[in-house]
Amino acid sequence: MPKLMKTIRHIIRKEFIQLRRDRRMFFVVFFAPVFQLFILGYAVNLDVRDIPTLVCDNDNTKTSRGFLSEFSNSGYFRLTAYVNRIEDIDRYLDNGKASVAIVIPRGFGDKVIAGKPAQVQVIADGSETTTGTIGLSYASMIVAGYSRDIVSQQFEWLRGRGQKLSAISPELRIWYNPELRSRNFMIPGVLALILMVMTMMLTSLAVVKEKETGTMEQLIVTPIRPRELIIGKLAPFTIIGFIDVILVVLVTTFWFHIPIKGSVPLLFGLCAIFLMTTLGLGLLVSTVSRTQQQAMMTAIFFVMLPMMFLSGFVFPIENMPRIIQFITYLLPLRYFFVIIRGLFLKGVGIVELWDEAVALLILGTIIFSMSVLRFRKKLG
Repeated sequence: MPKLMKTIRHIIRKEFIQLRRDRRMFFVVFFAPVFQLFILGYAVNLDVRDIPTLVCDNDNTKTSRGFLSEFSNSGYFRLTAYVNRIEDIDRYLDNGKASVAIVIPRGFGDKVIAGKPAQVQVIADGSETTTGTIGLSYASMIVAGYSRDIVSQQFEWLRGRGQKLSAISPELRIWYNPELRSRNFMIPGVLALILMVMTMMLTSLAVVKEKETGTMEQLIVTPIRPRELIIGKLAPFTIIGFIDVILVVLVTTFWFHIPIKGSVPLLFGLCAIFLMTTLGLGLLVSTVSRTQQQAMMTAIFFVMLPMMFLSGFVFPIENMPRIIQFITYLLPLRYFFVIIRGLFLKGVGIVELWDEAVALLILGTIIFSMSVLRFRKKLG
């Protein structure tokens, strides 16, 4: 055992010396994750505000203006232009000066005051799917709130005249992310992506680089045994992965003000399981690649992009076709996203996350075992 540890320690020392000599790689390893977190933390934002909105108010009464003020005061819509004819709406939507148009017909105010059903039309630019869909959702919410206020006023008026009325008053509450900020949802996911990209790419490129420079053959002819070589090669990237986790957690907590509500030791323990999958994938990629370019292309197109798109980071898994949903069960990132968001936003513990942890552990064990067996076979 002492000889084993001594050999592994020498290999780890060699890896860190190589890393220190390669200043560009040193920058990539320790500064790129924080840089990526800043870029993605500000750029990957699904919140839509100040939607440029066109108004066609054919009623032009105090009631219609009060209705429009609900839109302008919401913060979601910015009333940028007014037209008198519906035919003019096309021109503004075509040249992109407006993404949403609100049309109020004549008689709107009279109907509202008389307690009759009144209609308004909200038109969204479908070429900008995200803005259009979210804009319609916001508009529906504002119209529903305005209608609720009218009903409440009529209810109070009737009750003031001695009429007995009953009503249901819903109390809506949002847990874990009350402000519905997409940044709170996305940044913990970015931590998972950075951890996957850094450890997998570094492992695959480091091993393939040894092949290209011929030093792998030198290591093979030495008395170093395969298990010592594998542990010695992977241990530095495990350490680097944990350092990156610490850096990203510090930035997430103190810069973006998204603290971890769950257990920090549990976070690092589950990160260790996830690292087993990413290091295993990196080792697996290195066994099928002869050059660093091949390793990078294989890692990006066959591992990272499918994992990123199918793991629920961008698109909800529930919206995918059924067969794709079954495939996502084979992606470790799917389970790690649930874990990392649960720890950051919900503050849950191992009792709530045990099934994701077990699935991640099983996948990690399979991937790591396959990559080690294939790597040992290559060495042999």
